[in-house]
Amino acid sequence: MQVVFHCGVHGTDLYRMVKTLMQNQEWLLRNGIEPVTPNKHRDVFSEAISALNGGEATAEMEQLMLDAILESDHPERVIFSTPTFLGKAERAVSSDGLYAAAGEKMAALANLFPSAEIEFFMALKNPATLLPFVFGQDNTRAYGEVMAGVAPQELRWAPTIRAIQAALPGHRLVLWCHEDTSLIWPEVVRRIATMPTDVPLKAGLQVLGDILRPEGIDLIRTEMGKQERLTIESRREIFAAALARHALPSEMEVEVKLPGWTQDLVDLITDLYDEDVAEIAALPGIEFITP
Repeated sequence: MQVVFHCGVHGTDLYRMVKTLMQNQEWLLRNGIEPVTPNKHRDVFSEAISALNGGEATAEMEQLMLDAILESDHPERVIFSTPTFLGKAERAVSSDGLYAAAGEKMAALANLFPSAEIEFFMALKNPATLLPFVFGQDNTRAYGEVMAGVAPQELRWAPTIRAIQAALPGHRLVLWCHEDTSLIWPEVVRRIATMPTDVPLKAGLQVLGDILRPEGIDLIRTEMGKQERLTIESRREIFAAALARHALPSEMEVEVKLPGWTQDLVDLITDLYDEDVAEIAALPGIEFITP
């Protein structure tokens, strides 16, 4: 059995993956793939991880968890998706770096099903927009308390991903940039769900629907309808044209109001993020989805 964990990160998914997979549940279940909603697995996983304390589940424990959360019998692929796999949003930041505990948390998830083939999917997010999201959440501590003297430009993704790889030897790791999601969402969903390109994908425009005026969605549907054979490249061109003409400014811009932050700092963090993404995409063993 294959077990897939989609781990966010915070401020990237907003449970869109779960919603999209559930829209396609009929095809998925028919083909041995079961997406599981967070409300079904949250308590089960929390209790199991606490009980295991870093160890691996026994075969009996694995079966008890599957019996508790699955609807179908003996699925070939099970998908779990929630940003809270990596903890509270404010734990994205610490004196040890960006998502310093991610490797440990992801390894604990893998230990829930040691007999399965484990895969991890995760979107990266520019720290220049990730931190404003973190500090915009209810119950997040004060900026100075969370940052604990760490300069924002020191929060880098490359060492984080290297640490995650070291904690997950032999496990598949698929990454992409949140900033590219509007262009690559169908590919991300299809890869996590192993849906062939000739199978119609329901809710494939869900992400774009959140950031486009209605005219943009109409344009996409019209242009896609004109295609005799819609390729990934032609679809991305249509998406890009719709974004250029009909994107909602409020959804495309992030207003940063954090202590000491300037436009120069935002630009620096973004440049460092771009450097990290290039390095990460070239790492052996990483599958990186790009536009």
